[in-house]
Amino acid sequence: MKTTFCGIQMQSPFILGSGPLSYGSQGMIHAHKAGFGAIVTKTIRDEAAVNHTPHMALNTESSMINNEKWSDYNPNRWIEKEIPEAKAAGVIVIASIGHTVEEVRHLIPLVDAAQADMFELVSYEQDNLIPMIKAARTLTDKPIIAKLSPNWVDPVSYALEAQSCGADAITAMDSLGPVLRIDIKTGKAVLGGPDGTGWLSGSSIKPLVVRYVAEIASRVSIPIIGLGGLMKAEDAVEMMMAGAQMVGMCTAALIKGVKHVGRISEATDRLIKDLGYASYEDICGIALSSLQNGVTKQTFAFHFDKDLCTACNRCVRLCPYESRSLKDKTMSVDMNTCRQCGLCFAVCPTGALKGVF
Repeated sequence: MKTTFCGIQMQSPFILGSGPLSYGSQGMIHAHKAGFGAIVTKTIRDEAAVNHTPHMALNTESSMINNEKWSDYNPNRWIEKEIPEAKAAGVIVIASIGHTVEEVRHLIPLVDAAQADMFELVSYEQDNLIPMIKAARTLTDKPIIAKLSPNWVDPVSYALEAQSCGADAITAMDSLGPVLRIDIKTGKAVLGGPDGTGWLSGSSIKPLVVRYVAEIASRVSIPIIGLGGLMKAEDAVEMMMAGAQMVGMCTAALIKGVKHVGRISEATDRLIKDLGYASYEDICGIALSSLQNGVTKQTFAFHFDKDLCTACNRCVRLCPYESRSLKDKTMSVDMNTCRQCGLCFAVCPTGALKGVF
């Protein structure tokens, strides 16, 4: 699944998002060998981070919370060792730079000289992002990616402004928060730190990310990295259909291992072909027209395949309106009470009951 992003050829459309696995050159090289097309470094700042302990915890089997900070390496180490070593091993390096205009002004030239391929600008404060892009644009000709947060007010407007100020791409999005988890066995927060709060990532935030990817894709002309919630091939295809040209991964690689990208890449390629498309480029943004045509209500017909039915009766038990019945694998529905909510076929474990739109 080779691709080209911002003029740079990559071995796949999967990008490892900034996080623990891109702590330094060895982690980045490992991810590159696993199949990632590009690797985003841990965020490089003036001062190395000192993290709370613990600073990562599972939320569900497919989501996490963390309050990990930026890189715990100082800038000189990145410039003199980590980036050059990663580049020598063939890694496409996206340098994450944050979180202020001042840091952009003196870190961009130094990291640029270390041969980073692109820059991803990130800030905790939304009002910093546009000035950071403007400053970076005067300091490098390399691609600049603006990373947006779901915690900001109207991030779509920042995507538009980022494009107008010279950003070459958008990363949508960062993790969601702050959030809090309590360990009921101890009565304490699962994360360290003064208040135990952290940031939510993984499958729990995917619907929010897909929404923003689609909205941003309908408004900007620069490419988008869809980051947040990718756990399996179906997630990658959904993100691409919403308008992402590249798909970011972080939590899945942490929970399932960095080699999971190879499994997802192969499964995504098969899934795209099974859906009747020649390549992933053919599916990018195909959902946007249906999202923009003003349709607010879809009607559908129920299709029931008794050969697939196991008579589990979930569709009957869970119908909020008691409209459905099943006897001897014969399905009946009272259309006078049915609201066509779709819950029945959503919970069918075998696909015996479907809604045909």
